[in-house]
Amino acid sequence: MKRGTRNARLLSWIYAASVVLGVSDGHAQTAGAFRLEAPPADALPSRFSEPEIALLEKLNRADREHLPQLPQLVVPERWLEDERAYSPLPRRYEAGAPLRKLLVVHLPGQLFGAYEFGELVRWGPISSGAAATATPPGRYHLNWRATGHVSSVNPEWFMPWYFNYDNEQGRAFHEYELPGRPASHGCLRLLRRDAQWLFDWGEPWRLDAREVTVMEPGTPVLIVGEYGFAAAPPWRGLAWLAQPVALPRSVSGD
Repeated sequence: MKRGTRNARLLSWIYAASVVLGVSDGHAQTAGAFRLEAPPADALPSRFSEPEIALLEKLNRADREHLPQLPQLVVPERWLEDERAYSPLPRRYEAGAPLRKLLVVHLPGQLFGAYEFGELVRWGPISSGAAATATPPGRYHLNWRATGHVSSVNPEWFMPWYFNYDNEQGRAFHEYELPGRPASHGCLRLLRRDAQWLFDWGEPWRLDAREVTVMEPGTPVLIVGEYGFAAAPPWRGLAWLAQPVALPRSVSGD
């Protein structure tokens, strides 16, 4: 290998392995460097505190029951109190600035971001539809919610903290297990704490007195991108972690 090529690759690796602090471009994916390490052979609390485990759930797109089953864990070099510092989504999203509330779902990165007048207020992991039942991108609105809902596909599936966003197809945000990959039948699975938060934060549609006509839609939902099922999860790559997620210039969903 030529020295120039080797040096270029080395510089590229160094850049990918460290996420530099700074928000000049509106992004705040800036909690420092990340590393990949094997899950602990014993219980997670033997190595990590409860707040640290909560952050690992977000970074690895997996709930704490599935974290030990992953081949590797994405672990930050620095532990900060504000979880938004670790968000791959921009802290400021100008296209969403005119909207009081906007929910963005990034399918390739398996994450959501909640914005208020363009400012990120919360982010977290999702598990979208598996390959055979992939969640389609597009522009939607939150519709109706229930503290619990039984699936129309399988009556044995109970979905807590259910917030529908596609009434025709029966797709919704709800609490369910997150195995670190897309695994649902089209819905968007959330951690319990995120599902409960969204249940209170999101605004449902407003119907007429007969509950037939939508008088006012609920919180807009923008689902973007497509998940690459043939590739490894991108968030386990240091190069991907070093790049901010780019969102559409428009929230129209076109």
